[in-house]
Amino acid sequence: MKKILIVGGGMGGTILANNLARRLRRELDNGDVKITMLSASDQHMYQPGLLYVAFGKVMPDELYRDQASLLEPGIEFHVDPVESFNLDGNQVATVSGKTYDYDYIAIATGSQAKPDNIPGLLEHGHHVYTEEAALKTWEALSSFEGGRVAVVTGVPHKCPMVPLEITFMMHDHFKDRGILDQVSFKYTYPIGRLHSLVNVGKWAEKEFDRLGIEYETLFNPKEVDGDNRQVHSEEGSTVDYDLLITIPPHKGMDTIESNELGTSGWIPTDRATLNVEGHDNAFVLGDTTNLPISKAGSTAHYEAEVLGENIAAQVKHGRRVRDYDGKVFCFIEAGKDRATFASFNYTTPPDPQPPTETVHWFKLAYNQLYWNSVRGLL
Repeated sequence: MKKILIVGGGMGGTILANNLARRLRRELDNGDVKITMLSASDQHMYQPGLLYVAFGKVMPDELYRDQASLLEPGIEFHVDPVESFNLDGNQVATVSGKTYDYDYIAIATGSQAKPDNIPGLLEHGHHVYTEEAALKTWEALSSFEGGRVAVVTGVPHKCPMVPLEITFMMHDHFKDRGILDQVSFKYTYPIGRLHSLVNVGKWAEKEFDRLGIEYETLFNPKEVDGDNRQVHSEEGSTVDYDLLITIPPHKGMDTIESNELGTSGWIPTDRATLNVEGHDNAFVLGDTTNLPISKAGSTAHYEAEVLGENIAAQVKHGRRVRDYDGKVFCFIEAGKDRATFASFNYTTPPDPQPPTETVHWFKLAYNQLYWNSVRGLL
């Protein structure tokens, strides 16, 4: 029997498990293959929906499904987080004290926001990367009556378009409330343009200029002075605020770092095969990789499709069949029921087109279609 172990029940792990279960249905039914998923939770959350929670457009309970209900028949599912990895011995140990051995392992443990990595950011800033934080942001936006809004971005972070999207959405929010003339915006970004992707940055600059949104680049947040409502950068500049919206820096999960699989929880990953470097039967996908590409849901989705094909082919024929090309697709909410998108890979940069209402409504539709997507049906 070939044992396939998937560590992590987020988007990437779930799509991979379902993909493999369909590709290896005969082998599963015959008992020749076993697919096991180990997760930290019995719930699956649609994380991009937290952005809409922050504006009162979605309620938190709409973002959750039982993880087991999303899995194909035959997948063995346990809420039992992995505590230690022995990649040389093809075995993991879990919090419950159990051990699981495997022939193939895929690690998809995700990432976590770490606002506490910047002094003062946790206490004084608002973000959308947890349910609690998104609800607090909603409260802050709803009660804000005017003043200076600062958008401050740390790196690395997941959901690459969030700094732009939340800025556009706040502009709409305050306009709809009739207080836009009492609000000033200051958007900051850590490198010398408005986004890590060159063409997205150029597009955003034109949009910000049109809306009168001020911006400052080469601003890496160093600390937040809550008493004086100021954010100081590593470069020596200062931004004043009355409302501080943050995109906090992220890191991988603690178990990855404690097992010395990768600095800051990012596992060194082959960009084409998605192997853990030095391990032919161990793979990484989603936020857990150290690949220099966007940490986005679509990244995990495309990686899972490639791994599903390759692991199934290795089980059946002893060899993989394709490479991952770095494909990513990101919607970009651009305000007033308009959106565009960025589609790119390792060799082809994005080319965002003028925002349209059609793309906006397609993104909102995807918020509901996600549950079919995570089951691997889209």
